This record gives sequence, C-alpha cells and structure tokens, in this order.
Amino acid sequence: MRILVVNPNISESVTDLIAAEARRAASPGTKLAFATAPFGVAYIETRFEALVGGYACACVAAERRGTYDGLVVAAFGDPGLTGLKELCQVPVVGMTEAALASACLLGQRFSIIAISARIKAWYRECVEQNHLSARLASIRSLENPLRDIGTVQQDNAGRLQTLACQAVEEDGADVIILAGAPLAGLARTLQGRLPVPVVDGVSSAVRHCETLVALQPGEAKAGSLSMPPLKPNRGLPEALARMLARQ
Repeated sequence: MRILVVNPNISESVTDLIAAEARRAASPGTKLAFATAPFGVAYIETRFEALVGGYACACVAAERRGTYDGLVVAAFGDPGLTGLKELCQVPVVGMTEAALASACLLGQRFSIIAISARIKAWYRECVEQNHLSARLASIRSLENPLRDIGTVQQDNAGRLQTLACQAVEEDGADVIILAGAPLAGLARTLQGRLPVPVVDGVSSAVRHCETLVALQPGEAKAGSLSMPPLKPNRGLPEALARMLARQ
C-alpha cells in the first residue's frame, strides 16, 4: 500500500513533523511518501491561503500520479479536498475529516485547539461542511504571534495543554482535536495529561486512508465526485492538464 502525504504549505520543517507522526501511525508494510507544496505560504490560516494550498496539492497529485494508492491532504481545514476527490481516482483523505471522524467515534462533543485566532472562523466553517456543528463544543486557540511555524509545539506546549483542559472543564468537550500539521505528534505527548481522549489529524488521516485503500471501494465514475468533464483549458501545468484529459 502506497500513501502520498502532501503538506499544502511550503514549510519543510512542518513536513518533517508530519512525516515523523505519519511513520509512527502507519501500519507495517505501508509505504509512505511525502511532498511539500512547491508554492504558497508558510502556513494556512485563511480561506484564500487554503485556495492556494489546494491548487498546490492538485499540482503535486498530478505530478506524482501512478505512484500512490491513497492521498492524504496534511493541513487542517482540508484545502482543496473535495476537488481532489474529483481529480484523483484513489481515496483522498483530509486531516480535518479524519480527525472529526475519529473524535465522533470517541465521544459526543469535541473541541478543536488551533494555533491562531484568525484560523478559527475557517475551522468552524469546515466543521459545518462536515455537518458536525451540533457536536462542536468549542474552538480555542493561541492568541500571540508565532515565532516559528516549525517550533509551535515547543514554544507553546504549556499554553496548548491549558487550552485543552479549559475546553474540557468549561466547554464540555469529550474529545480534544489538536488542529494543524504544526501540532503533529503533540497528541502522543499529551496522552495521560488530559482527562479525555486526544486526537491527532495526521495519524487519523493516515489510518483512515489505509482503511479506505484496503476496502477497495472502487472509483467514482458517476455522481458529484466523478472526474471533471472533458473541456478545453489553458495555462495549467502539463501533468495536471494530462490528468484532466485522462492521458
């Protein structure tokens, strides 16, 4: 089983965090490959940045076509996810949808711990798009500017744990979701330090992707997630144009 994990941000340090957690989570025999967005921003926290990150993911997916059996979009908020599900004829799993699915199996209400205040509105919309608003207890976030996206965990470990505890004690969360690829692996550190289960998006996405690949559900040849219809296009990268043309 071959899974391609794509970081839609340009931060190689975050890709390293993603890779470390993905390797810890993957089943024996699963072959993981990793890619960092060739263009975009250091980390996504707005809708526009997600638009750019989604396109970057599509370009990577097209360039690597034929080398993977499943694709993981390794950014919370799942930039470009539904479009990638149309484009790729293999299972495509986003960190958000995977983390939400894990959380819903572990408890009735979940809280999301995020790395910036600006990101909270977009995350709330992502929960709504997954039809799970009724199960969202809260979204809490760091408030201060980030020193370095690759060191968020080390710089803010105590504060992140405090936010998680507040979500449990004050908001009624049964499960905590640590949101964002920069927090990949932190759930393992916090296990036993929180009074409720804690979910990591990267490990959830990898394991859910493995399950879907193993189930061999077949391709979407009809319905809203089938391949985009053939039509003229201009200015697209060659690999992406060929993928759209079924070549």
